[in-house]
Order: sequence, then structure tokens, then C-alpha cells
Amino acid sequence: MQDLKIALIGATGKAGTYILKALLAQNYRVKALVRNPEKLQVHHPSLETVTGDVKDAETVHSFIQGCDMVISALGMGQPASEKTIFTQSAANILTAMKALGLKRYIVITGINVDTSFDEKDAKTKFATQWMHENYPVSTANRQKEYEMLSGSSLEWTLIRLPLIIQTDQQTAIGTSLLNCDGDQINAANIAEFIIEQLQGVMFLKQAPFIWNG
Repeated sequence: MQDLKIALIGATGKAGTYILKALLAQNYRVKALVRNPEKLQVHHPSLETVTGDVKDAETVHSFIQGCDMVISALGMGQPASEKTIFTQSAANILTAMKALGLKRYIVITGINVDTSFDEKDAKTKFATQWMHENYPVSTANRQKEYEMLSGSSLEWTLIRLPLIIQTDQQTAIGTSLLNCDGDQINAANIAEFIIEQLQGVMFLKQAPFIWNG
């Protein structure tokens, strides 16, 4: 499996930094698309860095070419991206993956995304509503991203996350397709969960919640 080349988007973000570190530690080859290369403090013989914007379709196609799987850890970023960045990126990634014959796509998002299978408890519903009220455009855009994935033929997994804690500490990981039973997720746990998805076939075409168990 480690001969695989992974296209990673969002490698300088809260979760992406840890995902990149974990992929390299597992001897995956990684091709990272970054807006600001000076933010990427990692130098590794298995890491290739491409400077560009995920909103540009030609850039995304060229970036994904030669890779076997795609991971998006895209967030709003600093400085903040456009609030519709998630559907813009998804459209370009889905198109490029289809054209290049790639199937496996792993994406992270927030607990505010809803699926028809959810049985969210009061706390998770409150968090979802809070996001809709305070960040209406980007939250709606995250939901639309899920709908785009659902309508695609890719082998996608959309990982729904509570508050990300930037730490290398690892714990057990709770998972559910129905509700988020935890308030936090360690960034190192996110990375570990994604490695597991690369090495297995769990949660294909599903949107699991994960949290520190």
C-alpha cells in the first residue's frame, strides 16, 4: 500500500499538518497542493509540493495526475478562503478524478453536515444550528459538498469532525454514522483514522462522525 502516491489538499491546516506527518511516517509518497508554500515546514524525500489554488480546475487536474488517491483536509484557512471554497474545490477534484480514472477520495468536514441517516442528539443538533446561524454561507456550502459526493461514482468517505485539538497525543477513536458522541478530536487521531481508511474499505460512500474515545 505504501507505494501509493497520495494527493493531499490542505496540508498546512489544523488537521492537514498532522495528516501529512502521518502519511510520510507510513512511507506513503505525498503530493501536496499549497497556496502558501512558506507555511509548509516539512521537507522529506517522499514529499512533492505544488503551489497553486484548488479553485483553479487546470491546476487541480495537473496536481492530481500521477496520484492514486486524494485526501482533502481543506478548511477556511488563514487568510480565510472564499466561503464557497468547498463546492468549488469539490467540483474541480471530482472532475479531475473522473478524467484521470481515480476512485478513492477522503474528505474532512464538520459535524454540522447532515445526512438522511443521522440521529443527532440535542447537543449535536444545537452545534449544527449554531453553525448555520453564525456561518450560514460556508455551512450551507459544506452541506452542498456532501450532496456532490453523494451524487458521484467515487469511493468517497466524508469524515465529520467536532472541535480539532492540535496535538500528537493519540487515544481510542469513537465512530458513528448517526451522531457525534464526543466534543473533541485530536488531530493525530484524525490522521490515524485516515490511514486506516487508506488501508481498508471501511466507510465507503459514508459520512462517519469521529471523536476522541
